[in-house]
Amino acid sequence: MRVKFLALAIGAFVAAVGLVGVVSPQGLQTIARYSMTSVGLYVVAAIRLAFGVILFRAAAASRAPRVLRVVGVFAFVAGLVTPFLGVDRAHAIFDWWSGQSPVFLRLWPGLAVVFGVFIVWAVTPSRR
Repeated sequence: MRVKFLALAIGAFVAAVGLVGVVSPQGLQTIARYSMTSVGLYVVAAIRLAFGVILFRAAAASRAPRVLRVVGVFAFVAGLVTPFLGVDRAHAIFDWWSGQSPVFLRLWPGLAVVFGVFIVWAVTPSRR
């Protein structure tokens, strides 16, 4: 039950961050800038590792166990890789992303909203 609650919180968090990016791409860019330090990358890595473990563990009791397991594994692997990305590469990715069109800048956060809502749906009990 506790893991499902944490997975629900993750889904709500992902959707909320995505909503910030849809409404204000500059606001999301401001948040992203804080993570582009050595310490920031380790924090992001730890968050991804935790998200991965929680989603993987919550998968069995969810409406979409295979999808949540795959997402959990991807998040965990992303957490393992993140520290090796390096600050310079993180800045290069950020610069590329922030230089895209306004539609593109809202598309990715929009997908995060959909993904977060999916996680919330997957870990909430069905009403049968």
